[in-house]
Amino acid sequence: MNRRLVFLILLVFLLASAALGLFTGGMQLPPGEIIRALFHSGSDGIAGTLVWELRIPRIFTAGVVGSALAACGVVFQAILRNPLAEPYTLGVSGGGSLGAVIAILLGISGLPMALICFAGCCLSIGVVLGAASLKGFSNSMLILAGIIMSFLFSSVVMFIFAVASSREVHSSILWLMGSLSAPPAGSVKMLLMALPVMLSLPFFARDLNLLSLGDEHSYYLGLDAKRAKTYLLLGASLITGVCVALSGIIAFVGLVIPHAVRGMTGADHHSLIPCSMLAGGGFLILSDTLSQIIIRPLELPVGVITGMVGGLFFVIYLLKARPAEVS
Repeated sequence: MNRRLVFLILLVFLLASAALGLFTGGMQLPPGEIIRALFHSGSDGIAGTLVWELRIPRIFTAGVVGSALAACGVVFQAILRNPLAEPYTLGVSGGGSLGAVIAILLGISGLPMALICFAGCCLSIGVVLGAASLKGFSNSMLILAGIIMSFLFSSVVMFIFAVASSREVHSSILWLMGSLSAPPAGSVKMLLMALPVMLSLPFFARDLNLLSLGDEHSYYLGLDAKRAKTYLLLGASLITGVCVALSGIIAFVGLVIPHAVRGMTGADHHSLIPCSMLAGGGFLILSDTLSQIIIRPLELPVGVITGMVGGLFFVIYLLKARPAEVS
């Protein structure tokens, strides 16, 4: 399929998802009131508050988080040369989970909780990259170190659950399932700080094309593989850490979206990264909207929706794939 056409289709999908999220949600309002509130940002009343203080920030957060996770998924899959790699491969989710659970136990919420969670993500990233640097940033060492850190942090979290009160455990589990219902105060500012790094990823498309061929091939083609890997892994991991700190662990976005988009655009990262960002943003906005309306007035964690869609996607993928593609 023509790559420009794919880009335009995904852009329309993103805008349509945002419009659907604006006009639907946990609370029903007449479309006319929403339109009036949209064009009068200073208007009082339920519609003005709902549109400008709740729905627009939430749509923006979902769009940026979805785009970031999808772009980071592309980066990890190219560097590790593993189609099952995702933004949480290096143990980022484990460190973030431990930080969030500790914050909940201490009664810390809002932006301080997000910062503690982000610190846990950075700790995990630092240990994994430090261990991998001792072995020349080999892919096997990166994956192995990430798995070890994930198990280690998960074990500590399970220990905390075993000794914590049921209320604290319930709050922690809801956060771990991923949610955009109550992003911490100042979360938009944190996302804006991560945007420059995220928007810089498409400029490394050539490097990712070379890295996906292997370190030896990229070296002979003039790329410093170790340096490129260090920057890209660190940048993608930090972006993922911000996403985890603000929305919890939202599974499958960074795994499913690159797979789906790669089937439409091919493996060239010049088109794969921007198209994945559009698709990831639209997908998470749509998933978040569905999480609000499926059992209205109650709300599902958005990670439940992405997990269901992701699981269904891979069942279909495995049934349709040829044996050589899944071996």
